[in-house]
Amino acid sequence: MTKTLTILGLESSCDDTAAAVVRQAEGAQPEVLSSVVFGQTELHSAFGGVVPEIAARAHAEKLDICVRDALAEAGLTLKDMDAVAVTAGPGLIGGVMSGVMCAKGIAAATGLPLIGVNHLAGHALTPRLTDGITYPYLMLLVSGGHCQYLLVRGTEDFTRLGGTIDDAPGEAFDKTARLLGLPQPGGPSVQAEAATGDPKRFRFPRPLLDRPDCNLSFSGLKTALMRMRDQIVAEKGGLTRQDRADLCAGFQAAVVDTLAEKTRRAIRLYVEEQPAAPTVAVAGGVAANTAIRAALETVCTEAGAAFTAPPLRLCTDNAAMIAYAGLERFKTGARDSLDLTARPRWPLDQSSPALIGSGRKGAKA
Repeated sequence: MTKTLTILGLESSCDDTAAAVVRQAEGAQPEVLSSVVFGQTELHSAFGGVVPEIAARAHAEKLDICVRDALAEAGLTLKDMDAVAVTAGPGLIGGVMSGVMCAKGIAAATGLPLIGVNHLAGHALTPRLTDGITYPYLMLLVSGGHCQYLLVRGTEDFTRLGGTIDDAPGEAFDKTARLLGLPQPGGPSVQAEAATGDPKRFRFPRPLLDRPDCNLSFSGLKTALMRMRDQIVAEKGGLTRQDRADLCAGFQAAVVDTLAEKTRRAIRLYVEEQPAAPTVAVAGGVAANTAIRAALETVCTEAGAAFTAPPLRLCTDNAAMIAYAGLERFKTGARDSLDLTARPRWPLDQSSPALIGSGRKGAKA
């Protein structure tokens, strides 16, 4: 890279419509010049989860406004951009298509290069945006729809060490919230309830700890909580506030313990790479959970590895991570044509067998 690069990024893979501008001068740390996110929590609140059709319409209505606001916040125009990067998958296909079509329109109208970005790569590369960490590093990507341990060796060089074989942690948190009558999104709601609960009152399973690998499972944990809830209701005729808090605390403790132990195993595999400065990073929406962060930090300290987590605003879905991932791809010479397609499934590590299975749309993870 021989000059300053300025990239516009778009993100619309789930229920956050986002645009951002990221700039990097040669030899300097990248800067987030603007980051605009329009959430859709209120639109989906009555349904207990994200409704894909509603999300897609909201993205189509908000993307141009996001771009306008992101450019205004940065004090720049499209003429100041070197490229436009967009999430091209994986995600809810209607939302991904909305973003890709918007980015194509901008590229066609301005002549800017178009760069398709894997949403998971955006999360996985965020620690380089925020902390400038060097390759290789170990990434725990833990979000609503995904959970995997990745050995990150380069901009497009990812090796999956393990991942979820069913529900991702964020999905399990959301389902737990619905089972207990808590508002969505479930992660913050369950964490808030757990703060006043007793994590030892209910002992939930720690899934797959009897297996030596780094794979995870959270579907059975959610089922165990549902059965315990039903047992309490049958015995007492309902749940007290304390019952609900204790259930949340027990559930969260099980997730924390499982992720902590699996992270220990992933670190042992990672250090075989003999990194000069061993670093473990965590990103994704569930990384905002303070109990999970604290446990992972303790594990890293015990293993002699540095721990880093992006600011909370960059853990959840945002376009700054997409702009930066696009910037890294742009520096390698990557460009996409206007026939770039939206992909509902797009594994980062395409050489490893799918954990959840494949269909006509490809591997899920």
